[in-house]
This record gives sequence, structure tokens and C-alpha cells, in this order.
Amino acid sequence: MEFINNGTIPEMEQRIVSVLKTCYDPEIPVDIYELGLIYTVTVDEQNHVHVDMTLTSPNCPAAGSLPGDVEERIKSVKDVADALVDVVFEPTWEKSMMSEVAMLELGFM
Repeated sequence: MEFINNGTIPEMEQRIVSVLKTCYDPEIPVDIYELGLIYTVTVDEQNHVHVDMTLTSPNCPAAGSLPGDVEERIKSVKDVADALVDVVFEPTWEKSMMSEVAMLELGFM
């Protein structure tokens, strides 16, 4: 995941990551951050947050609800003025994008 910002305080980045870690793919017991589903988080000068994320599959049953849930949770972060989540499918998500934590939790290591 890549953070792109214009002088945003690292504490805000930490708060955003913390809230991302509370969002789960309903079929996989690992949060979306550790799964590698978050590609970029951009914070502008007015603290508007834009997230590019993907799903484990274009046919993911949570496709209709997960992005909105992520958006609402980011909006709840202190100092965030607004949030927008875009679902992208390039690059295609694959197992190698998961963190070591996710790999351990899922028994791949």
C-alpha cells in the first residue's frame, strides 16, 4: 500500500491504517489492509482521503457493501474531512499481495 499526501501528519496515516484494519472481507478472516486489498491512500491539503482498493475477486459477494463500509469508517477518523473509495482491478489481486501477518493467519507460512 502506498500513502500519498501533502504534508499530512503521520498520526493521521496511522489512524487511517488502524481503521482499515477493522474492515474484513466477509469470506476471509483477515482484515483488508493485511490482505493487500488497499493499493493507495491519498490525502490532500483539505484532508480529503481517496482510496484505491480492490477485491479478492470481481465476483466478491461484498462488492456492494465493503467499499461503502471502508469509506464510512475512514470518514470517522479524526481530522478526515471526507473520503472516497474507488474499487479497481488493476493490478489484479493475488495471494502474494498479502502481508506476512495475513499469510500466517491463513496458514500459508
